[in-house]
Amino acid sequence: MDDRNTGYAQGIGSSDIGAFADSLAESLDRQMKVAFEPEERKSLRRFSSTEVAELLRVSTSNLRNRHKDGSFPEVHTDGRGHRFYTAEEVDDLRNILSRTGKNADAYRPGRRDGDRLQVISVVNFKGGSSKTTATIHLAHRYALRGYRVLVLDLDPQASLTTFFGFRPELEFAEGGTIYDALRYDDQVPLSEVIQKTYFHKLDMVPAGLMLSEYETETANALARRVQPIFAERLALALEEVDSDYDIVLIDCPPQLGFLTLTALAASTGLLVTVVPGMLDIASMSQFLKLASETVKAVEEAIGRHVTWDFVKFLITRYEPSDGPQTQMAGYLRSILAGQVMTEPMLKSTAISDAGMTQQTIYEVDPSQLIRKTIDRALTSVNSVADELEQTIQMAWGRR
Repeated sequence: MDDRNTGYAQGIGSSDIGAFADSLAESLDRQMKVAFEPEERKSLRRFSSTEVAELLRVSTSNLRNRHKDGSFPEVHTDGRGHRFYTAEEVDDLRNILSRTGKNADAYRPGRRDGDRLQVISVVNFKGGSSKTTATIHLAHRYALRGYRVLVLDLDPQASLTTFFGFRPELEFAEGGTIYDALRYDDQVPLSEVIQKTYFHKLDMVPAGLMLSEYETETANALARRVQPIFAERLALALEEVDSDYDIVLIDCPPQLGFLTLTALAASTGLLVTVVPGMLDIASMSQFLKLASETVKAVEEAIGRHVTWDFVKFLITRYEPSDGPQTQMAGYLRSILAGQVMTEPMLKSTAISDAGMTQQTIYEVDPSQLIRKTIDRALTSVNSVADELEQTIQMAWGRR
């Protein structure tokens, strides 16, 4: 056979794969610019009176009356007289309620004197367990609820970074990621790599492919006894911005390497995502066993115990009508009891459809999706976030 006619004479080499990557990156960049015209950056939509009332925990009639009596400033109204609010305007209303409401503290749920920064790592051994989806939706929900939120993308694949409208392979190819704040040479303060986002009260630290170098560099640093060791680097970096935030959410890579261990050692709480299937639960079991043994070695190295205020298991991609899934969810609850969150995150076409344009269900225009579908997704995600919010409040000694 003549190899010239088969296309395999030269084979496909690394340079060809690199060309594929370049073509995809350029195409994705063009698609991103088209999606976010004219700003070429993501922006946040306005929220309806019903949504704002739910976020503020007031009735729609109370909201309406406050506008009528002048205690709330006027906002944008459409042709039918319906009010729509920016996230900044929602926060302004929250400030007014905290000054004039009967239960003022309820409108300001964030840290108070003596409360420590809550650093929550979202982890699992297995890809496809909705870690990034859970992280981004929790971040958006808590920012809308009035918390000051920082999100760290600790996965070199940088899916979370892309969700915020960045092109990591183009914008952060030369630096500006979490790697710069963790690396062993020429380390920079965390504040220098924090990105302000289009989302009010929500900042983020991006990731990029260079972050994968941290694994190799950490092994070398341990051999050379470089201080501070990996298990202390993120915790020390966060000290610089401790007073600026209430909650830090970390999207960890789907393996138990030095990056995940760095996050675990800096965390005050863990959220373990798990799809209710036998293989996924078996994988999670292996992850927990390995994590336990590895963290013990970390404790010996740093000379202190690594403890968390809470460890919660979040059932994700859940379909209530799926008999085997329901059975496995019950099995998980019977073994881990109160550690499994009551509310699961449902598998939802609304979440998937919004994700096609790097949006969460809080960002997407509700008119673009089927009302029943997005309402079901919002109810699920809000319930998960609210349950975890109660856990955070309890860690602060409230509720």
